[in-house]
Amino acid sequence: KGITFMNYFLYYLLFLNIFGFSIMGIDKQKAKRHQWRISEKTLFMVSLLGGSIGTLVGMYFFHHKTKHWYFVVGMPLILIVQSILFLYLGLHH
Repeated sequence: KGITFMNYFLYYLLFLNIFGFSIMGIDKQKAKRHQWRISEKTLFMVSLLGGSIGTLVGMYFFHHKTKHWYFVVGMPLILIVQSILFLYLGLHH
């Protein structure tokens, strides 16, 4: 049958979520070592592009950015909006 668009999309989401989880851990380590950091803009962009589950799980797994209200509110909000869009598009396809 071959690889469909949905297969590519699922691989894309898998990659972005693993990446999102990873950069949360990397940024946490950089913060501990007082090194150059990954920008908050980049962390949010990865989430917006589809890595919201990975960044949210990474945020709490690494205890990173959990004292910043805009992460505590923003990351779950992105996931909720993406989930609603995904369900809406899936039901109307």
